[in-house]
Amino acid sequence: MSSLQVIASLSLVALVMLGGCTETKSASMIQFDNSYYYGPDGKFQEDKAKDAYIALMKYHGYPVYPGIREKLWVSDYNTGQFSKLGLGAVGMVNNEKDLYMLQDLYLMPGQMLPEHWHLDGEKGKPAKLEGWFVRHGLSHVVGEGENNLPKEVVIPKCHCNGTATVMHDVAATPGMFVPLNKVYAHHWQFGGPEGAIITEVANLHTNSAVRHQDTALNKAFLGE
Repeated sequence: MSSLQVIASLSLVALVMLGGCTETKSASMIQFDNSYYYGPDGKFQEDKAKDAYIALMKYHGYPVYPGIREKLWVSDYNTGQFSKLGLGAVGMVNNEKDLYMLQDLYLMPGQMLPEHWHLDGEKGKPAKLEGWFVRHGLSHVVGEGENNLPKEVVIPKCHCNGTATVMHDVAATPGMFVPLNKVYAHHWQFGGPEGAIITEVANLHTNSAVRHQDTALNKAFLGE
């Protein structure tokens, strides 16, 4: 066997060995039936929702740093349909004095973040003005403008009986930044086939100044 043949054989063996060490990424890792998120009594299980979002992070190679699970906020907005409508979020900073805010949002595949907008806050706090940078997956960022909503974005019945008031879609992929077009504008998002991990930047977030188009969801969010 010539030296070139030996080198080629060794290279082939190395590639096979490397291939054997590579984990196969399957979308089934982030597919959960809606029943997974609820107990026998029908109560929303926050730990199950957190498990799903942690799986989403690992699927995309997003850093699961110490303490992230404890900081992770999850909600199904009292719909009982978390697989179709819900949100996960980790807030990094919300500086009311100097007006800057940063958080990461998490959407499972086919999960809708409900339509909402932001009012002026209490004690002269400004209305939230924000934008979104997609890090992983695909998020349909929907707001004001011409209706171009693709057929794969299906608004669930638990959201205003399957409707929304704004329907202009920007299919945002990793590296894209999508700003809110103006203060007080309605907006919502929808996770693509592999879900989405999004960094949100804004001037300020005030829970009491959030308003949802669906009044039932709004009451759930505000704890009324």
